[in-house]
Amino acid sequence: MQIAVTSQNRKTITAHAGKCRKFWIYEVEKGLVVGKRLVEVSMDEVLHASHQHLAEPLAGINVLIAGGIGPGLYDRLMQSGILPVITLEQDPDVAVVALLANNLDRLPVDRSHHSHEHRFAPSLAPSERDCR
Repeated sequence: MQIAVTSQNRKTITAHAGKCRKFWIYEVEKGLVVGKRLVEVSMDEVLHASHQHLAEPLAGINVLIAGGIGPGLYDRLMQSGILPVITLEQDPDVAVVALLANNLDRLPVDRSHHSHEHRFAPSLAPSERDCR
């Protein structure tokens, strides 16, 4: 199984999944993390732009963890067989371990979310919000 975590600054979970370009990819076998690598996609390959297929570095993921995911992307991920997980957890490693232990606090997708107005977790600094 592969779990992708949005992490534009490579340290914390990014709130805006759709425009994030950097992701930690965790390789999981038998419920344990056996590998971790950082991948970067181009601006043309961000999830917001991927209406048909995920960018090659993200192909094959089973789960996407982010601080925020809009309803359109959430639905596209679900239709592609990818579990979208929204959380306020900031540490990618902690989030993955908690998810595997089935005790990661999850947030629901905001169905009132307008396609270009985004809400962020209040704890995120502006530099952590920007995924450009």
